[in-house]
Amino acid sequence: MKVRGYAAMTAKAPITPWEFERRELGSNDIALDVKYSGICHSDIHQVREEWGPSIFPMVPGHEIAGVVTKVGPSVTKFNVGDKIGVGVFVDSCRNCQPCKDGLQQYCTEGMTGTYNQLERDGITPAMGGYSNVMVINEDYAVSIPDNLPMEGVAPLLCAGITLYSPLKHWKAGPGKKVAVMGLGGLGHMGVKFAAALGAEVTVFSHSPAKEKDALAMGAHHFVSTKNDDFNKPYQKHFDLILNTVSAELDINTYLSMLSLDGTLVIIGLPGKPYAVEAGSLLSGRRSLSGSMIGGIPEMQAMLNFCGKHSIVSHVEVIKADYINEAYERTVASDVKYRFVIDGSTI
Repeated sequence: MKVRGYAAMTAKAPITPWEFERRELGSNDIALDVKYSGICHSDIHQVREEWGPSIFPMVPGHEIAGVVTKVGPSVTKFNVGDKIGVGVFVDSCRNCQPCKDGLQQYCTEGMTGTYNQLERDGITPAMGGYSNVMVINEDYAVSIPDNLPMEGVAPLLCAGITLYSPLKHWKAGPGKKVAVMGLGGLGHMGVKFAAALGAEVTVFSHSPAKEKDALAMGAHHFVSTKNDDFNKPYQKHFDLILNTVSAELDINTYLSMLSLDGTLVIIGLPGKPYAVEAGSLLSGRRSLSGSMIGGIPEMQAMLNFCGKHSIVSHVEVIKADYINEAYERTVASDVKYRFVIDGSTI
């Protein structure tokens, strides 16, 4: 199946138009027209080999919203015309306990990424959502509620689920005090979800100009980290802190703001390991944890929650020929709050 996409042909190369082939539909496969594809910062990291060696040519993109155009003969989950989403992975072993529990992102054999990985055959490079057509096994796609605009849904398939999953796991809700570190593509989804779940939400940001946006998204409090001793009023205060920041910082400053049995969840990936002082944990039986996207059942639950509460990502829709400029602006944090490629321009 000949398709069109935008690819990096070598490490650090610009993203350019490229034609390539996708597999024909298998028995349980569906084909979809890509309507929108979000730009995640991890796309940039992998194109630029900032996380280690990558596979080239590379078609990035794992925040995909589209419409089903064909279904294999054994498909039961979707019909032609359905609106569906595809996220960070497109397969897994299916046999390990995490897979059986619907936690495919923690597959013991390793999930198959939507791009920059080989498919389960160990030969075929997986190509992502910066393309006009995708083919995927029905078990690894989710339904998009009809009331949600698809351009705002695309980032939910990575940025959204990455914040929804820890909020649900650590039971954010009424009576809980939740802090979100950073108000970017990830953080702004954390604010929306935590507020909709009924928690008291505080945003920590180095950009004071974002206060108005944070409050409009549902935050109850905004704290500028540019202020000296910004953490002092919040000692032993929060039940849950979500760290969406990739920059290097003193993690102990934030651990000190956790209440008894509170948890700080690492979501952003810093350039260097954190230096954790044991006392920061011991003094309140605190936990430092991590969380990575979500499994297929939780992704569907998130989208259903978004449909019920009319939650989508704040996006700037771009044409495909603007991807390279969008990458530079993403690195400079010059986007509110996620770039999304219009698939019709590919």
